[in-house]
This record gives sequence, C-alpha cells and structure tokens, in this order.
Amino acid sequence: MPELIDRPVAATVMKMAIPMLAGTFATNMYQLTDAWMVSRLGTEALAAISFTFPVIMFFSFLIRGLGTGTMTLVAHALGGDDRAGATTLIYHAILLAGLIALVLMTAGLISLKPLFNALGASGSVLVRVEEYMKIWYMGCMIMILQMVTSDVIFATGNTGVMSALMVGGTVVNIIFDYVLIFGKYGFPRLEMAGAALATLIAQTMVLVAALVILRKKMGLLHRRGHEVSILSSWSKIMAFSIPGSLGMVATPVSAAIVTRLVAEYGHAAVAATGVAGRIEMFAFMIPMAVGMSLIPFIAQNFGANRMDRIREARRGTMIFAVLYGVFIGAVFIASAGSMARVFSSDASVVEVLRSYIYITCAGYGMMEVHRYAGFCMTGTNQPFKASMLNVFRALVLLIPLSLMGNHLFKLNGIFGARCLTDLLAGMIGIWWSGRMLKRVQNQMRTVQSQDSQP
Repeated sequence: MPELIDRPVAATVMKMAIPMLAGTFATNMYQLTDAWMVSRLGTEALAAISFTFPVIMFFSFLIRGLGTGTMTLVAHALGGDDRAGATTLIYHAILLAGLIALVLMTAGLISLKPLFNALGASGSVLVRVEEYMKIWYMGCMIMILQMVTSDVIFATGNTGVMSALMVGGTVVNIIFDYVLIFGKYGFPRLEMAGAALATLIAQTMVLVAALVILRKKMGLLHRRGHEVSILSSWSKIMAFSIPGSLGMVATPVSAAIVTRLVAEYGHAAVAATGVAGRIEMFAFMIPMAVGMSLIPFIAQNFGANRMDRIREARRGTMIFAVLYGVFIGAVFIASAGSMARVFSSDASVVEVLRSYIYITCAGYGMMEVHRYAGFCMTGTNQPFKASMLNVFRALVLLIPLSLMGNHLFKLNGIFGARCLTDLLAGMIGIWWSGRMLKRVQNQMRTVQSQDSQP
C-alpha cells in the first residue's frame, strides 16, 4: 500500500491501529469472557485453563514466527512493488504451515499427559486439562493456517479487514462458548471440551473468510505465475521464521517455568495468575493494536528505503507505550480488588490476584517498549536480533529472577521478578533497537553512495 510509505508517520500508524482496536477489543474480551465462563465451573476448572495457557502460548508463538516471517517478506515485496513475488510467498507459506501443523499436532497429542504433569497439573485438574487440550491439538491445523493467513492480510496494511475478521470470530467464539460449555439450546453440556470446540469453530470460520478475501478481494492467492521454486520460498521464509520462532517460544517456555513455580502455592495461585494474564491482555488492547501496525509499516518503509520514517515511528510509539503503561497501572491499582472478585469468590484467588496486580503494574509501560523494539528489528530485516531480545528477556532475566524471587520472597517474589524483568527488558530494548536502526541506516547510505558512483 503506497500510503504506508508516503503519508505522515503518526497519522499512518494511527490509521492502521484504530481499525484494529475493534479486533483487539473483541479478541481480548473473548479471553476474559472465556475465563469467566470457565470460572463458573469452579476453581479447579479455572486452574486447568490456566495450566493450558503457557502450552497454547508456546504453539501460538512458534507459529507466530512463521506468520511474522511471511508477513515481513510479503510487506517487503509489496513495498518494493513486487506483487508477483508476494503472491508466490503467500501460496508457499500456506503449504509450509500445513506441513508444520501436522508435526505439531502429533507431538502435542503424544506429550499431552506427561507435559502437564510436569507443569504441576494432577488429579481432577489434569483430567480437565486433557479434555480441553485433546480437542485443541486436533484442531491446531485450523489455528495455524488461520494465523498465517491473518498475518498475510496484516502485511497489506488492510487492518480494517483483519479487525472485522477478529470481531466476527470472537462473537462466534463467545456464543459457542456459552452454548457448549453449559449445554444450552439443546446442545450437550461439554464444559472444558466445549470451550475448546467453540474456539475451533470460530477459527474455522475466520480461516475460510481470510482465504476468500486473499483470493477474491486482494488477488494474492493463486498458483499461476509461480516462477520461484517452493524450496526457494521455504528457505527465505524459514530464514526469517526460525530466529523469530526461537525468540518467541522463549516467552512461553519461561511462562511454563513460572507456572510450575506458582503451582507450588496451590491451584488457587495458578488460577489467579492465569486470570491476571487475560486481564493484562485486555488492558493492553490499545498498545497491542499499535504494535500490530508496526511490523507492516516498518517492513514496507524498509522495502522503500525510508529509514527516517521508521525512526520516527519507533520514537513515537515507545513514548506512547510508557505513558499508557503509567495510566493503566494507576487504573489497575485503584480497581484490583473489584476486578479479582469478578472472576472468583474464592478468597485465596482474590488475594493472589490483588498481590499480582499491585506488584507487577509498575513495569507495564516498559513491557510494551520491549515488544516495540522487537517489532522494529523484525521489520528492518533483523529477525535474529529480535529473537535474541526476546530470549534475553525470558531466559536471562525472567527465569533466573523468578527462581531468586521465589527463594527469597515466595510467591510475591515471583511477581516482583516479573516487574523487574519488564523494566530491564524495556531499557535494553530502547538502547539496542536505536543502535540497530542507526547501523542499518549507515549501511543503506553506504550502498546508495556506491551505487551513485560512475
């Protein structure tokens, strides 16, 4: 889209982000509604869904690397006015996603029970986890294809279309959650299995719509004219995706370890932290919408050699992230108790959730700054650096600090480790992304100087 490289930076990013607000609001509202509905089944059910969170996050982030790599390469091609190349990449990426999905589904089903046992799930909680995850794994092919096709639509900068798909999928998900979890309108009461099945139905509908849009409306999904071999495309995609995936999966790996530490304090603690994660996702829907706009914006401007616009976008979005973090932290502190009681009447769950919010909210703004720094690196063809930034946060900061905090201050020490991690990771992200953009800009100037010489 030419407007991504021609129009004023702030206005362009906001124009992309605003349509996404409806989509991110709907998606995060689903996460909260899903947690609330499951909580009606009791603390054990809420603990079970919380145990699934890091594992689902692991699979999602693993595929997000593939989707982000595809999105970045497609945006580079569109920014350089290479529509045929973009079409080829999209078609080959979908085939690759299907192959990877088969491998992940098989691995997930085989490892289901021992994995969640290792995370601390046991007894009736483990039974509920199995009910949910068996269906989730069987449907992961749909999830993966839906994520990749959605990222391709993001690459075009058409955030309004993607937002509409997200809203539609969320509405379907919530409706089927209610119907299938509780057995309404003649449907059987499926409880945990119903929650998983509702998600699968919604993802299927979004996938079908995304494929139709890519083919019929955008003309970016067809087989004709593919002069590049599939292995060549896969090589390019994986060169981006592997570093991105490795960096992204570091987050759920660290989350799984933290969940295991929290599990030592009982199912109520696991349930509370699981709810807290969903509340945070909802609260950060606005910076999330801005972040979703950054990669296609930066990638297309990188393809057009507009580093000045990239630097301006980085600076403005990071300032916004810090200010928003301060605001939402204050809101959370003021309403922590009432938010906790919405999801549980269990006094233990309420107390843990309140402690989590009070301790972690100081790092919210810098948490988003860290994410934006990674988006800047990915969009400027630096996926390995973005990966290392995520790995550093998860493996060098969060895990060691959580282990130390748990040893010294028990559960509150784990929460304090999360806050300190966000603060340090954000500061490192500011420094590293700024240094990286300066180096890339100097390299571009050198190449342009050499090209201009006779």
